[in-house]
Amino acid sequence: MSVGKTTLVNALKKLPEFAEYEFRTERSKYLRDMGIPLNTDSTLKGQIIFFAERSSELFHNDMITDRTVIDVMAFTRLAKSIPYFMADALNDAVSHLIREYDYIFYVSPNGVELEDNGVRAIDAEYRMEIDQEICKIIEKHKTKIPHFARLSGTTEERIKKLKQVMGL
Repeated sequence: MSVGKTTLVNALKKLPEFAEYEFRTERSKYLRDMGIPLNTDSTLKGQIIFFAERSSELFHNDMITDRTVIDVMAFTRLAKSIPYFMADALNDAVSHLIREYDYIFYVSPNGVELEDNGVRAIDAEYRMEIDQEICKIIEKHKTKIPHFARLSGTTEERIKKLKQVMGL
């Protein structure tokens, strides 16, 4: 949450190397506007819809998005209304989709100020819990990730690293 993923994706849209790519960002706003609870208030039905959204993106080639099923797995695990055994069962099923991503880039929240976009929770502790859960999921499923890299620094530094990893 609030680590600059959407900013990075929007910057990539402007680069000629990514002209043939399709981009998806800010799906949470769209789903929230449909009445689906977000963050700690999310429900099992809501998370299933989020998983469907992320999963549908995997039918497209050359897509860049600011979220993956890993993000949804973390939010599912920390949703107050979803018992752990249900969250774990859903996450185990969805985890098989991780291998379908060509690249997964992790962006740390360290050094990035929490920003209110009108959708995300503005709670630094919850943000760190989500980040820790994402890191646990990445570690647990790292053998399923074809190409993985950690991005940090300015948007320009992140783009440089991303292009290097992708061989562009």
